[in-house]
Amino acid sequence: MAAFLLWLLLLVFCWPLALLALVLYPIVWLLLLPLRLVGITVSAVFAFLGTLLMLPARVLRGRPV
Repeated sequence: MAAFLLWLLLLVFCWPLALLALVLYPIVWLLLLPLRLVGITVSAVFAFLGTLLMLPARVLRGRPV
């Protein structure tokens, strides 16, 4: 509700900026989507490598894999 009221204030006081933001937001979201996918992939690769490197230590301690 507060966000909606802030948008209404922005529309009343500075409607060109509000309209520009409404038009550009989906475009910016689409442009940043590949970067988010790369971030998810890099995070998954690091988690996999961390698990792979810690596997011998887990086996030596006797924990189940």
